[in-house]
Amino acid sequence: MRRWLILALLLALPAGPAAAETRYLAYDAADRVTQALTRGVTLEVERSLLGSISVRRLFSTSQRGSAGLRRGGPDGARAVLPADAAAATVYGLAPGVDGRGLGRALCPGADETWLVIQRVRMARPLTVDAVGRWSDGTLRPCVRLSYLWRGEWAAPPAGPVLDDPAPAPAAATTP
Repeated sequence: MRRWLILALLLALPAGPAAAETRYLAYDAADRVTQALTRGVTLEVERSLLGSISVRRLFSTSQRGSAGLRRGGPDGARAVLPADAAAATVYGLAPGVDGRGLGRALCPGADETWLVIQRVRMARPLTVDAVGRWSDGTLRPCVRLSYLWRGEWAAPPAGPVLDDPAPAPAAATTP
């Protein structure tokens, strides 16, 4: 009987990706360097059934712009950072218009840029380190961005998403 009850409970639970929820977490710049580069950001995050948070997209709070993020990057990205970045996740910038622009702004002169984002927690400060790979193949830290918790948005920030390809123009109709 006990075995059937456990099996029924397991089958009643939704699948992991189906149970994930999307949230929008806003942060304000905490120091002058961060203020000069980004002012503030809103993160589109996915929270799993078990509570882990994965960042999917970064929106500029003060300007119209966003960059898609994909989880993963070189193992050495965390190794070039201070010890407090050990509990962080490496994200690559999606190769869209704003992703390239953000990479150039954070790591001028680097061929590739990754963001090493500290563990995202609700109502806690956030630290983001930019790491770049130069033409000689070395990984170097570029800048550390520090943010203070601002709040949670119910919907994504307004404005166009610039990383997505432009919609195809409508076909011309002749009268």
